[in-house]
Parts: sequence; C-alpha cells; structure tokens
Amino acid sequence: MKDDKMNQPVNRNSKDQQLDQFRSDHKGKEMTTNQGVRISEDEHSLKAGVRGPTLMEDFHFREKMTHFDHERIPERIVHARGYAAHGYFQVYESMAEYTKAEFLQDPGKKTPVFVRFSTVAGSRGSGDTVRDVRGFATKFYTEEGNYDLVGNNIPVFFIQDAIKFPDLVHSFKPEPHNEIPQASTAHDTFWDFVANNTESAHMVMWAMSDRAIPRSFRMMEGFGVHTFRFVNEQGKARFVKFHWKPVLGVHSLVWDEAQKLAGKDPDFHRRDLYEAIEMGNYPEFELGVQMIDEEDEFKFDFDILDPTKIWPEELVPVKIFGKMTLNQNVSNFFAETEQVAFHPGHVVPGIDFSNDPLLQGRLFSYTDTQLSRLGGPNFHEIPINRPVCPFHNNQRDGMHRMTIDRGQVSYHKNSLQGNDPHPVPGNEGGYAHYQEKVEGRKVRQRSDSFKDHYSQAVLFWNSMSEVEKKHIIDAFSFEIGKVMSKDVRQQVVDVLGNIDATLAEKVARNVGAKPPANVKPKDYSLRSPALSQENTVKLPDTRKVAILADDGFNSGEVSGLIEMLKKSGMTAEIISKKLGKIKGDGGKELEVDHTLLTSSSVLYDAVYVAGGQQSVDSLMQKKEAVYFVDEAFSHFKAVGGGIEASELLAAAGIKAGSPGLVMAEDTNQIQGTSQTFIDAVIEHRHWDREM
Repeated sequence: MKDDKMNQPVNRNSKDQQLDQFRSDHKGKEMTTNQGVRISEDEHSLKAGVRGPTLMEDFHFREKMTHFDHERIPERIVHARGYAAHGYFQVYESMAEYTKAEFLQDPGKKTPVFVRFSTVAGSRGSGDTVRDVRGFATKFYTEEGNYDLVGNNIPVFFIQDAIKFPDLVHSFKPEPHNEIPQASTAHDTFWDFVANNTESAHMVMWAMSDRAIPRSFRMMEGFGVHTFRFVNEQGKARFVKFHWKPVLGVHSLVWDEAQKLAGKDPDFHRRDLYEAIEMGNYPEFELGVQMIDEEDEFKFDFDILDPTKIWPEELVPVKIFGKMTLNQNVSNFFAETEQVAFHPGHVVPGIDFSNDPLLQGRLFSYTDTQLSRLGGPNFHEIPINRPVCPFHNNQRDGMHRMTIDRGQVSYHKNSLQGNDPHPVPGNEGGYAHYQEKVEGRKVRQRSDSFKDHYSQAVLFWNSMSEVEKKHIIDAFSFEIGKVMSKDVRQQVVDVLGNIDATLAEKVARNVGAKPPANVKPKDYSLRSPALSQENTVKLPDTRKVAILADDGFNSGEVSGLIEMLKKSGMTAEIISKKLGKIKGDGGKELEVDHTLLTSSSVLYDAVYVAGGQQSVDSLMQKKEAVYFVDEAFSHFKAVGGGIEASELLAAAGIKAGSPGLVMAEDTNQIQGTSQTFIDAVIEHRHWDREM
C-alpha cells in the first residue's frame, strides 16, 4: 500500500543537486577502464597462450583486481553499523536572540541535512535490534560551512573523561581471547568495567531500559549529550544541550521481540527507514535546546558539564525551535553512508564548546579517526562531506586530493597573491572562539563536582513506570546472568544497591548473588516524567498491521478494515499460506504480500485475523498461523479478529476480554470493531497483560 505522499515531488536540496555531478548511471553505457579506455573483453585475463600464464601487461586485469582488493575501508571502531538519509531542516522562528548561527535565523530557509543512525558496539555485519546505544549524527550543510551535531539516543554517557573512552570500548567489544560475543554487553569485561568505574551507573540504567531497543530510528529521541554554547551577535553566551524529539513519539521493542528480529530480519531498522521514505512517510524530528545562562552555571545540585548527567526538563525546559524532515534515501550506501565523516568540532559561528572533558577529547579523536578510515587528510573532499559553500585555504596535496589548486602561493602571510586566501574578522562572519576566561594549574584530576555517580541513576529509576522498571530488572538479570565471574556479578549487584534496594534484591535473586547489605534509603520524590516512555506521543502514523487471511475471508470486513487503516495513516499487509491471490466470500480477490513462512509477527505492530469460516478453518491447519497470533499477543500488541476468528485465537490460548484484544461479535459491529482495533494499535503495547 502506497501513501498519497508518493505522488508528491521530492524536495531536492542544494546538497543533493551538488552530488549530481558525482552520480553515474551505467545503463546503456560502454565499459571502460577508470581512465576512460573502452574495454573489449571482461571475461578473460590476457595470457601467453590459452593455457599459459597471465601477463603483467594486462592493465585492465590489474586495475580491476587492485580496486576490488581495496573496496572495503576499515569499518568504524564504534558506530560501525549504520544507515542514513538526506533531508532538510527549518527553524520555526529566528533564534537571533540566542545565537548568530546563520542557518537558525530565517524560517523560510531549508538547510540540507544528512543523518546517520547507528548502533555502537557491533560490527557492520551485526543485527539492527541488539540492545545498544544508538548514534544519531546530523550534518547540516549551511552557507557558513558544515555543522555536525553528533549525538546519541541516550542523553548521557558511560564516562566523564575522554581518556577512559578506549577502556570503555575495550570492555564492551567482543572479548579478545575468543572474539565473543558480537554486538552485546552481556559478558564479563563490560560489567567488570561498570562495577569498577561507577560513573557508568546512570548510563547503564538507560542502556538496560527500553530506550536501548527502539522500535524504529524514526521513533527515538536524539541528544547532543554534551554541553555546548550558543553565542549571539552581541557576544552573550548561554550553555545549551540539544534535543531531537521524534514527531511519532518514542517507542520501543520488547526484549524477546528484539532478539527474534535479529534473526528474522537483521536489517529491520534500516529497512524500516528506507521503506518509510520510499512510501512518502517522511520521518520528522523537532529540534530543541535547553539553555542555562552563564551566571546560573553553579546553581544546580549537579555539574552542568558532567556528561553523565542530564538537565531535568522540569528544571530546564526544552525550547523547540525547528523541524528536520528526512525525505530522500541515499543513492549509494558506500559512497554516502559509509564515507560520511562527522566531527563534533565541525561548528559554525554562533555555536561553541564547553569544558566538558569528554567533549574536549572528542574534538581531537574524530579527525584522527577519519585519517585512518578514509585514507588521508582530504576526506572533506569526498562528495558527501563537501560543504555546499566554497572553501579556500593553504592546505595542499595529501592522499586522494581532488581540488586542483592553481597558483604558486600556498602559505600565509604572502604578498605574491595579495595575502589571499585571507582571514575574516569575527565581526564580519569569521569564526571567533568564545573568550572564556581560563586559569588553573596543570593537573590530572577530576572536579569534585563530578563525584556524584548515583543521584541521577536514582532519578531515572524513580521516573520509570512499573512495567519499565520490570523491563530494567529483566535486562540486568539477562546481562549479568551471562557473566561467568561470580565476583563480578556480586560487584554489579552491590553497585545497584546504591540506586534502589528492590532493583538490587530482584537482580541478585535472579543471578545468584547476595542482596547488598545496609542499603541506604533513597529520596523517592526525585522524578522526571519526561524520562518515561509512558508519557510519549502515541500516533497511528506508519504503524504496520498484519492481516491473516485465506480463501473464503470476509470481503466486506477486510476491505473496510484496510480502508480505515489507510485513512488513519497505517498500512496493512496480507499474510496467507502461499503467495498469489486469495478470493473472498464475495468473489473479491486480494494480493498476498507475504506467507506464514516468509513473515513473522515481530515485523508488525499488530495482527488481525480475518473473519470467514473457510479462511479461519484453512489457517487453523497451519501451526504457524496460531503461533503468529500467539507471539504477537505475548509481545503485548493489539490483536483483532472477525466473527469466526475466535476459534484461532482460542487455539493460541488467548482469552476473551484480554487487554488489547478486539473481536467482532456480529456483522453489524464490524465497522465499530475496526475503529476499536485501530485505537488499540495506537496504544503501541498493552502492558496490563504483563503486569
């Protein structure tokens, strides 16, 4: 089923048009070497006789093989598995009061963007739905240069100082002696790190929550994580934290579902994003900032520069000021998604840094990484990384240089070229760093204000709904239950005792550890409703419903449901015993989208069993149909059915009156049943079944 947006022209941005000169459509073209020489034969290498040795002079063979040998560049050490899309960003109102960044001034201007979503721990070949932090990196192609907002779907991080980043990554990567496990922190070294580096306590609460298994890239928040600065034209600075708010709300998978998806469709998240854009269901995210005046830097009971801390939205509200729309898939995964190079140090006038020690380290690390991955200092000349504005400097040569520099001068200052290219003063648009006063002795220390490792972990726990708390307990129990060292298991439970006694006791019971003794009572009044997904937006848009049907289905019922789903913004797919067409009781035919063999309930947001006795009887013969419904119900999804469908649901062990179960009782109720079913799908999950 196609959305009406498919008929609308794609809004091509200036960055996309710039890339046209690098795109190549090979259909109908003659084969040539990379130098443009036409090739007469591509099946056989040049030999000395038909059974003789291959000759070194076969330049085509050598060029082809050399290129093949180097087709894979080193994958990212972290964020290796990613997927990306093009789009644009617009502000709702001018932000001139707060920042002089040019792209945040005019509501009528569309700034091209390129966004890459990713997992962190796994390799490029790992699954999309593993429990992990998700990267959320945005490149704004502004008229003042590229600005990269390089964040995650979790607003805090594991460590406070970048010098510990190699240690963190070494701990959660597959263990070096056997390269196991892939894309998972459920092993000894990671939890040993957490137990002995308790600054991670807040972050692991997020990582063990449903936030770490998002339903879709389109349904997760993004955060800049670090404290940055906005600086306006008058030179006034404010501390800021960036937030991306998904228009569709923040929704997650359940753990069993996430694990099964990793096998059923390891490309689930990238496929979801690709198909949404192809269908015209363009993902949208609103951009906002929290702002703190410099004079209020020390008025909170946490250090605003500590990357393991949030600024609770109830204390520092998020000002929403613009929206990003992703409306175009990449043309070539490698050239764009794999070669894109982000860097938190890519800023424009009006956006500056803070002394967050993790951010300060990232400002060094990212350039160093790109030099290794992309072969040298000219990675900015790769088409996906090129700014849309001109760039001029005295940097020359290096691997993969694409600019053909003219003239004899490549230094500053000079007289031979009138001192061009010349610097631009800050008051005329040049980037001038904020003049923050800095003083102090050279020390290898951490501020005492960073020593609180637990209060915000307590805040996060207190803010969760009961079902979210249950999921966190289950996640800790699973992960720590995979740890072989009894000592490490006990250490982690002891850490949890600093967050909540019930949490620690239940996890301890599940993993064979002792509940920590002398747990101090916590302040349970500390809460932030913004942290709970229970309070997120719930919309019908882009939800996918599986309709199980076979020959003899109730034509009027199914046709009416499909039409109502479409009007509400959802899509339906017909699942049956085999591909082809199935015929309803009135002779109406429907094309089958997937079979019970090629599909699974985990790929859908809800399941509906079509009425019609013949159809139900046919499906009842397939245990896969019964399991399909049972699995969806066990994952707390909405389940609906026509009049005769109760037999199949009963076979799946689903009791009448269960939360989120919607059944038609007679033909006069079908339309009302369809609407009730749609309302049940919008709820996303029906947690009463679990609790």
